Amino acid sequence: MGGLSIGQVAERTGLSVHALRFYEREGLLADPVRRESNGRRVYSEDDVDWLNMCIKFRSSGMPLDTIRKYTDLVRQGPGNEADRLALLKSHQDHVSQQIADLNECLNVITWKVGIYQEHVDAGTADCLWTAPPAQAASEAS
Repeated sequence: MGGLSIGQVAERTGLSVHALRFYEREGLLADPVRRESNGRRVYSEDDVDWLNMCIKFRSSGMPLDTIRKYTDLVRQGPGNEADRLALLKSHQDHVSQQIADLNECLNVITWKVGIYQEHVDAGTADCLWTAPPAQAASEAS
């Protein structure tokens, strides 16, 4: 029969055996997992490719419900490509916004690193973001 065992697929995808069973139970695989006569799961290279794509979807923040919807559309076969495209474009927009937000955060962090680096190099870093001494604070009030 050939194919890959659940352990081999776990090793190739980085998913745990438990996670692979979860993906199957949740209907996130494009094709049903074949079974040997003894009931053991047998995966194909296509299953590994599909799982790797799903892993990227999840890593990018795609909800399981959206992956399931995409999977259902693929299972239905030809005729719903526009729906698949709309789903993928929507997620692409979401990821693009995440990247823009993270780039904005990185710019602020890079700016702060530059300030701290300048002060550390000049030996003046001891006054960065320090609270005033308690006595000076009480005298000021």
